[in-house]
Amino acid sequence: MSAEVRTEISDRVALLTLSNPQRRNALDLELSAKLVAALQAAAADEEIGAVVLTGEPPAFCAGGDLSELQNADPDTLKTVYSGFLEVANFPLPTIAAVNGPAVGAGLNLALACDVRLAGPSARFDTRFMQLGLHPGGGYTWMIDRILGPQGAAAMTLFCDVLDAAEAERVGLVWRRYAGDEGLRAGALDLAARAAAAPRDLITTTKASMRITAAMTAHADATELEVRAQAASVRSAAFQERVEALQKKISKR
Repeated sequence: MSAEVRTEISDRVALLTLSNPQRRNALDLELSAKLVAALQAAAADEEIGAVVLTGEPPAFCAGGDLSELQNADPDTLKTVYSGFLEVANFPLPTIAAVNGPAVGAGLNLALACDVRLAGPSARFDTRFMQLGLHPGGGYTWMIDRILGPQGAAAMTLFCDVLDAAEAERVGLVWRRYAGDEGLRAGALDLAARAAAAPRDLITTTKASMRITAAMTAHADATELEVRAQAASVRSAAFQERVEALQKKISKR
């Protein structure tokens, strides 16, 4: 069976499912290209406001294709990275619904999302040191920003593997669920809340968050936000929503 990325759309949320279960959804060149295409299609669709990524059971994503990596040069490696880098640079909010092992490049895919949610079989495993492979795709930058230096070292250098409960405890995931159905429903519900906002507002806010995260001064963040907030105040969406809220309050 050929690898594919299935897309289901509901409530302005695109659920993208990596599907190559025989290979535990390993991110080979074919699947990475299909993930890029699915994400680009979602970004181009004005009716989509958020994306959820998950994997066909029994895994979220088992990593890169080792046979492709064995003789890979830098250009090939960047092509392998393309799937999760597309997620990292995606303009809309993204959620990883981790329903099984997320290993190596699969962990990168989860890290690239804005929020990670975990089901009962989720496992987070770098696997790089055991394979004699240097991390790639910006992994060291992503893991340090999420877990800090000690957590990054524990997972990367000391090969600590986290289950869903431990990943939640250390802040690698935002929330865990007792079952995979709850994980799917929870991810779609959370994504729908973001997708309900005006699309240009959600993309602008996500872009601002990325910029201010690199700032060192509160004043710089305030200056950036004041211009963006002033623009949103003048938007039709803001005016309409304020008027609707005022009418609702006046009827109480």
